[in-house]
Amino acid sequence: MPLALLSVSDKTGLVEFARGLVDLGWDLVSTGGTSKALRTAGLTVRDVSDLTKFPEMLDGRVKTLHPMIHGGLLARRDSSEHAETVRIHAIPWIDLVAVNLYPFRETAAREDVSADDVVEQIDIGGPAMLRSAAKNFDAVTVVCDPADYPRVLAAFQAKDDDRDLRKRLAAKVFEHTSAYDGAIAAWFAGERGDRFADSLVIALERSQTLRYGENPGQRAAFYVEAKGRGLDGLVQHGGKELSFNNLLDLEGALLATDAFAGQTCCAIVKHTTPCGLAVGSSPLEAYQKALACDPVSAFGSVISFTVPVDGAAAEALSSLFVECIVAPSFSEDALATLGKKKNLRVLEGIAAWPRGSFDFKRVRGGLLVQDRAPEPIPYAHWRVVTDRTPTDQERDDLAFAWQAVASVKSNAIVLVRDGATIGIGAGQMSRVDASFLSVHKARGAGHETAGSALGSDAYFPFRDGVDHAAEAGVTAIVQPGGSIRDAEVIAAANEHGIAMVFTGQRQFRH
Repeated sequence: MPLALLSVSDKTGLVEFARGLVDLGWDLVSTGGTSKALRTAGLTVRDVSDLTKFPEMLDGRVKTLHPMIHGGLLARRDSSEHAETVRIHAIPWIDLVAVNLYPFRETAAREDVSADDVVEQIDIGGPAMLRSAAKNFDAVTVVCDPADYPRVLAAFQAKDDDRDLRKRLAAKVFEHTSAYDGAIAAWFAGERGDRFADSLVIALERSQTLRYGENPGQRAAFYVEAKGRGLDGLVQHGGKELSFNNLLDLEGALLATDAFAGQTCCAIVKHTTPCGLAVGSSPLEAYQKALACDPVSAFGSVISFTVPVDGAAAEALSSLFVECIVAPSFSEDALATLGKKKNLRVLEGIAAWPRGSFDFKRVRGGLLVQDRAPEPIPYAHWRVVTDRTPTDQERDDLAFAWQAVASVKSNAIVLVRDGATIGIGAGQMSRVDASFLSVHKARGAGHETAGSALGSDAYFPFRDGVDHAAEAGVTAIVQPGGSIRDAEVIAAANEHGIAMVFTGQRQFRH
């Protein structure tokens, strides 16, 4: 009679799985809370201590670390020597292990938890059993994910000796225990204040396989820190599956609107950088102002809102070809309107960053790892460096420009007026080119640049950028400062009567 060892923290589907095994003639052996759950459900189960002849001890820290368990898991069925050893010591063959681990990550994520409580959630026996069973996958079926219970039962019911399934389940074990150990190592690094540990294990789960990557011919997949969080936590209404480029643009769109939490903001993004960004009194007004910045580039864009999308905004959006729209929520009439566009992906929810997340940049052979960018420094902490102080209106426009430029690819220049971008110069090799492009784009869309405010993500290395802004009629500039030619740049602003403020904060986005 085959023997199954069940010992799980997550009891999802446990009783149904165990009952299915019993119906197929399996014996069950289990530990602690799992035994209790099975007995409560009316199933017959033996305790592990019946096999080991030792009680669970040390507050449950030691219960399965015993030759009677690991001998039954690791003994090779095709070895006469192993079989003789098992017979001599009366070790029972164990044919299936279903184990999932103590909730270490969930416990460590709690803000009010003590270090001692976190340490108690480091599972020792569970990973050992999983690894023993996975190593011997030729003979032992190992299950670490409750989602796999149905297909395992189905294989047993079909009397299918599916070695490939056992091998895939074994691989899943090592993925699972590796991620578990990585989370523990990261916690210890955090406890000693080491933000960047000597070794970094990134635990990611595959959310979906993508049709292709940035271009056809490149295979791709989407991996997440935890399912149901971040972009993976958004609920999609309609449209095709999200593509690799959709996901990149969604991140760019959400990054653009993150700085405007608490305001009604709309960002229109193309190739991960905004082509329009605005705040307004309603979603419709914010969208219309953002679209006016560069309506040509908005074709095929991804759009993000900080507030729920209503019917009026949806009606306006429906006239533009858009790949994706993301917002905290959508009214029923908005969903009905947008649902008529069969290829449009409508994404609902809040895609928050997990606490303490890193920002990664890929390079060949490795990753660059950094903290996420801090929030833009507010106006109250800026320094006026010119003879003229910004007016109240200029101050508001400068504050908006400083928030907006943080999400634009470097070198980045934005022109703004009345809570909206009117021209964006992104990703240029020189700052003066970015200034030129922002003016060119603004005028191409019919905007008057005279009286606008300008935001620069980094300092002006030469005065030419200020001179070019003055030619366009810019009256106020916000920039980090810090150039060896700051004095020349300030002098240029004074010559043109431009009010200039330094933030002391660079906002590169490479």
